[in-house]
Amino acid sequence: MPDHVPVPGTEPVLERLTRAFVETYSLPGPADTATDVAAARARMAPLWTGDGRAEPDVEEEWLALPGNGGTRIRVRVLRPAGSDDALPVVLYLHGLGWMLTDAYAHRHLVTDLVLGADAAVVVPEYDAPDDVRHPGAVERAYTVARWIARHGAECRLDGSRMAVVGASAGAQQAAALTLLARRRGGPDLRHQVLLCPVTDAAMDTPSYRQFADGYFLTRAAMRAYWQQYAPDPLTRAHDTVSPLRAPIPCLRGLPPTLVLTAEADVLRDEGEAYAARLREADVPVVSLRYHGTIHGFVLFDPLRGTDASRAARIQVTDTLHTALHAV
Repeated sequence: MPDHVPVPGTEPVLERLTRAFVETYSLPGPADTATDVAAARARMAPLWTGDGRAEPDVEEEWLALPGNGGTRIRVRVLRPAGSDDALPVVLYLHGLGWMLTDAYAHRHLVTDLVLGADAAVVVPEYDAPDDVRHPGAVERAYTVARWIARHGAECRLDGSRMAVVGASAGAQQAAALTLLARRRGGPDLRHQVLLCPVTDAAMDTPSYRQFADGYFLTRAAMRAYWQQYAPDPLTRAHDTVSPLRAPIPCLRGLPPTLVLTAEADVLRDEGEAYAARLREADVPVVSLRYHGTIHGFVLFDPLRGTDASRAARIQVTDTLHTALHAV
């Protein structure tokens, strides 16, 4: 018999690759200028292997969609190679501190989404610091979703079959997008997938206290990211900033939802609380905590070999394939 058996409430036992990851990598702080954003993203580059180009079995193109006030929103569109038909759409909102990634990040996860869901994946780019601040960030995401629903057929995108996926701060954007879509009468979304989501600005849950100093993502880092994204404390109470605070009537009728959290993550409890809140509003919800792992475990290439990452990617792609290809 072992000398010590872990019990609930004690420190988690991380997977081997995850232990090596947290000893090697750390997150950069927030950025206030385009130069700072570029430098912060460069620091994240070791987490995404490859040169940014699509995999051989995936085709990609860039589109410039009309934004507000005469602006253009650049989006990266990836689809299975050789596909000529209009495909269902996964709108993927990348995250990490709202500004630490670009449309080339998470490239292997995006490829998984394309091939596993048999869908076109649309990834909006964030080109300027204001693109990653409230309310501009979520309004850009909504504008892209609305364009896909109305005009996607022009680019072989079936906007009638659309899901949204977000990771970390991108999951906060995804949750806010579904709230806006419900409030504004569309577009219709078949599913939302929230991976290690940010859902509340309070930062006062038990997981925030337990993992305040890490692993990888710390409370101090989240405080700094929140200060950049939504510096006004009153703004942070809005449900499109803190979706967990949305009244139950505003949650009713949201699309079926998959929420995945990580055991050793400051964001764990607020993600699970949002899943419970959706369930209270009679939204079909599947929520699962992956043990032995950390924030962003589905995203980072050094963690792709972990059991948690492999299982989560299968769960996400199977969920999306079922939702988008149902008759």
